[in-house]
Amino acid sequence: MAKPKGRPTIYTEELAAKICSEISSGKSLVKVLKQEGMPGMTQVYVWLAKYEDFAKNYARACDERVETLVEKGFDIVDDGTNDYVEDNYDKGKTPGYQLNGENIQRSKLRADYIKWYVSRMKPKKYGDKIDMTTNGKDLPTPILRLEDVNKDQASL
Repeated sequence: MAKPKGRPTIYTEELAAKICSEISSGKSLVKVLKQEGMPGMTQVYVWLAKYEDFAKNYARACDERVETLVEKGFDIVDDGTNDYVEDNYDKGKTPGYQLNGENIQRSKLRADYIKWYVSRMKPKKYGDKIDMTTNGKDLPTPILRLEDVNKDQASL
């Protein structure tokens, strides 16, 4: 029997679980689907619309990915590997180590992207906090009182 060619199009719980597991580990859906034996992006979207359990597990996996990326962010900022590279100058300069700006900038970019991503995916937990005070004190009156809203709706 010949092995089917192309990407799988038949939904299986095992394949759905593998996709969700990979996403939970911090990978993007695009990266997961580039692996051998994975369906195409359009097929996954069809499955998400068709299979409620897969949609719930996928949403949970995306939520878990945020937490995984926060943890990976710690590793990125703590890792100084290749921040300096050995430089053996032949042109009369003293051999030594040089700062590897490209590596440092790439690490900064990765950490900044993670910070941006998690602040958008979980704004209550990781988003910027807005200080609704004046000079460190609470505002004297609420910006919008619930009683006023209910009065306005009752008069309609």
